[in-house]
Amino acid sequence: MAYRVGSAWRRGAVCTACAMLALPASSQEGTFSLKSMTPEAAVSAARAALEHCRKQGYQVTVAVVDRSGLLQALLRDRFAGAHTIEVATNKAWTAASFKLATAALAIETQPGKPMSGLRAHPQVLAAGGGQPIEAGGALLGGIGVSGAPGGDADDACAQAGIRAIAESLEF
Repeated sequence: MAYRVGSAWRRGAVCTACAMLALPASSQEGTFSLKSMTPEAAVSAARAALEHCRKQGYQVTVAVVDRSGLLQALLRDRFAGAHTIEVATNKAWTAASFKLATAALAIETQPGKPMSGLRAHPQVLAAGGGQPIEAGGALLGGIGVSGAPGGDADDACAQAGIRAIAESLEF
């Protein structure tokens, strides 16, 4: 009886080994590489977005997060509201997390839509002003702006921040 159990175990081990050998080589790799945005690029994007908003007469806060949603840069203009710090950060986090502009997410999460439940997450901010930062087909982070009069104006400032660093991100 013990022989049969051992024999069955060996057959199972052999089948498992054969199945593992049949897997593509890429699934056997234990590591991967990522491109990351430098802190200098994050600060440059934030400065450019802030300057774009200032030229329009808006006092805003700009937040830039990395691909994981962790804050890399935060600039608050002197008269931007206190709430804009959290709002800009959450817009940047949302854009990076969903790899989607927050204005588009606002449409997709309306009541009655399949993704409406996402709005219940405490960090999701589904309003214009957040943009993913991408280059070479890879997500690098997100930028969020808060304080301009409306999501469209926040978006314009965020996009100006991305344009300012786009050339340095291409790979």
